[in-house]
Amino acid sequence: MKTIGSYEAKTRLSEILREVEAGETVIVTRNGNAVAKISPVKNEVQRDPRAAMARLLASKVTLGGRSISELRDSGRKR
Repeated sequence: MKTIGSYEAKTRLSEILREVEAGETVIVTRNGNAVAKISPVKNEVQRDPRAAMARLLASKVTLGGRSISELRDSGRKR
């Protein structure tokens, strides 16, 4: 776990966010006292686009009476 002062955290936010995305947890301090913890969000969303599309196609969701399959295929050339 990394500790960083608030001023440095402000000036290096992009770098800190890259580290957090990589799994690092960062404690932000002010006057030597810990005031915040920046940690990765546990992503519960499945990132496989094919699995996501399969879930959508299996659902009974419609938009304007048109199914997901119809909406997906409406712009395709045949």
